[in-house]
Amino acid sequence: MSTANKAALFQKLPSTDELLRQSDMQALIAQEGHSAVAESIRVVLARLRQEISEGQLDEKSLDLALGGLSAAVERQLRQSLSYSLRPLVNATGVILHTNLGRAPLAVAALDHARATASTYSNLEFDLAAGERGKRDIHVDRLFQKLLAEAVLPEQAGGKRVGTGASPVQVERSSAAVSTIVVNNNAAAVLLALNSLAEGGEVIVSRGELVEIGGSFRIPDVMSKSDATLREVGTTNRTRIADYERAINERTRLLLRVHRSNFEITGFTEQPGLDELVALARSRRLPLMEDLGSGALFDLRSVGINGEPGVLDSLRTGVDIVTYSGDKLLGGPQAGLISGRPDLVARMRSNSLFRALRVDKLTYAALEATLLAYVKHDHDAVPVLRMMRLSKEEIARRAEKIISDVESGQLQRLKLQLLDGESVIGGGAAPSAVLPTRLIALTHADLSADELNARLRAATPPIIARVEDGRVLLDLRTVFPDQDANLATVLASLS
Repeated sequence: MSTANKAALFQKLPSTDELLRQSDMQALIAQEGHSAVAESIRVVLARLRQEISEGQLDEKSLDLALGGLSAAVERQLRQSLSYSLRPLVNATGVILHTNLGRAPLAVAALDHARATASTYSNLEFDLAAGERGKRDIHVDRLFQKLLAEAVLPEQAGGKRVGTGASPVQVERSSAAVSTIVVNNNAAAVLLALNSLAEGGEVIVSRGELVEIGGSFRIPDVMSKSDATLREVGTTNRTRIADYERAINERTRLLLRVHRSNFEITGFTEQPGLDELVALARSRRLPLMEDLGSGALFDLRSVGINGEPGVLDSLRTGVDIVTYSGDKLLGGPQAGLISGRPDLVARMRSNSLFRALRVDKLTYAALEATLLAYVKHDHDAVPVLRMMRLSKEEIARRAEKIISDVESGQLQRLKLQLLDGESVIGGGAAPSAVLPTRLIALTHADLSADELNARLRAATPPIIARVEDGRVLLDLRTVFPDQDANLATVLASLS
């Protein structure tokens, strides 16, 4: 298209002021305000100018666009005034999908957060004493109940009874476990390292210098904490003697880091946690473990082995454990620090703690989540309920959806039921899988990527995965009350 022709098309575009004076725009202004409508008009006109510049519009197509200008402005206005953060259907089978918000909250957590946020609360007020209180007492009392098993009853007096407890455990169990909450696990690691090792050295295996999502790297966090990293061993093999040789007068802490979302296999060696505990005790050094995800639920009950839990670490004698609230715990985003009360007290008195503390909404959601654990109501926590779903339960729901969709005698969309695997995600149990049944979709006129895009454009958006030229839907991560809408969307793809 020539420059002269483009100039003629530009001249046909109305001005923002012209459009604002139109009656339909005046009606929109009365509803949403002058500024919002004017901005939407500018966006629509700018889009038309761009299309003319790129030669995408001729005179005929521009006239059609101008005829629908009012509708285009209204669509743009609705889009600009709608929420960007939206609920969706997670049909990927990844339970803790970081890009999709990780753990969905329990109904009780939502109700408690709503009730607490909609009025005043005793967040930092002691009702009995009538004076200022501490915000962390609302969840610390529940953590004390849940982590009480870290102190065995026969050890409460500080002496060994029978043969079930090691001397290391006896020393560890001289006091209850304390817990504080910060805004995420990276903050928990930063606060713990700064409180326990500022100006000193922290010994960690080279095989544990991990990077997880968002470029979170253990060496970088350690640098920010003003502690010095002391690497020992090699990437694949580290022995307890490596830690022992590295200890010097500047050593402040021994650190074990969970490898999170990867595994090292083959010619490998790693000291047992009990060996690290014994070494730390003999040298009078604290031992910290960054679990990353951190479970308060026995994952072995759902067939997941080898994933360390918070209780496992504390029972073994680890002094400080850091873990996330919105991963295996199934609560809100939070960083949790549990362990020896004297060490936790040092973190609570650190000025960083105030900078990293969480608000009333997090405390309310976390308190409700922990209460479900205390009551052993594990199915109330969505993440735990999803992990506990059997392959047969998922298959029954999938068969019902396929039956509902195929009742419309579709020709172009083909649905097939396949065996598959769900994963935990969120850096937890990287090699663990849960057996499931998948709905595989193919379309006569659409590629797998095009079909997947149609699902994302649904209301609410449906997020699936594409493998071997098929779109796969895993109902393990789809809430049962979303099944009917999912079937409706699939039927519309005919």
